[in-house]
Amino acid sequence: MDALAFFGMESTSDPNHWRLPVVPTLCSGLGALFGGCGLGACVDALERVTGRQLVWATGQYLSYARPPSVIDIRINEVVRGHQVSQARAVASVGDDEILTVNAALGRREVPHSGAWAEMPVVAPPLECPPRELLDRHENSIMDRIDMRMADARSFDDLDGTPGTGRCALWVRLPGLLDVSAAALSIIGDYVPFGISQALGARAGGNSLDNTLRVAHRVPTEWILADIRVHAIADGFGHGLVHLWAEDGTLLGTASQSTIVRSWREDPPEGTR
Repeated sequence: MDALAFFGMESTSDPNHWRLPVVPTLCSGLGALFGGCGLGACVDALERVTGRQLVWATGQYLSYARPPSVIDIRINEVVRGHQVSQARAVASVGDDEILTVNAALGRREVPHSGAWAEMPVVAPPLECPPRELLDRHENSIMDRIDMRMADARSFDDLDGTPGTGRCALWVRLPGLLDVSAAALSIIGDYVPFGISQALGARAGGNSLDNTLRVAHRVPTEWILADIRVHAIADGFGHGLVHLWAEDGTLLGTASQSTIVRSWREDPPEGTR
């Protein structure tokens, strides 16, 4: 299944206009569109319109979209060079802008390459325990994601003791088998998970942004989300996710700032 089918995204008579029906299995456990799915759908539309692969994209989350709304994604290729396109995607529901994505896309043949980040040493995916989910995760995007705790604490172990600021999850998307920028957008949206691990508390956050940078694309069934929380201050959390293939190839990085919130058993309407 490609990203278009995974998201259920629909083309229109205008090649720059796409539609994304918001269904529960694209939403977080709090009932609004999962940020990584929104970014991933926009990124996929950007790649289709430009005919070029993503290098970098940054999304700013402005509002919430809930089922059964339909998101209109409109693409504007602002600059098209010989090798690089600079483009923008605006996602809206009616007159309400939900997400704005700016991106660069292209590919250049140069003799220089390398990778200097280091992958953490963790057990293979099938030797790691599955991530425990809450009742509110039922019939959400979590139904479509297989996660294994490579280096992370369970809910019961979040006793208020601060962590190191670093944790890791193996993640697999059974319905999205290609290592696409859309897949990396989803898996990169896990700084909020790292917030709870860093604080040692049942907390998380609403994403204000998500910036994805794609380095390599190699086949891999599992992707390691190596989450590094840098700071939590003034009610906001900031962090970075390194995305690794099983063979140790750095696929890319994703960085985020979040509004830090404590979990509630029954989240109020309007939060996610």
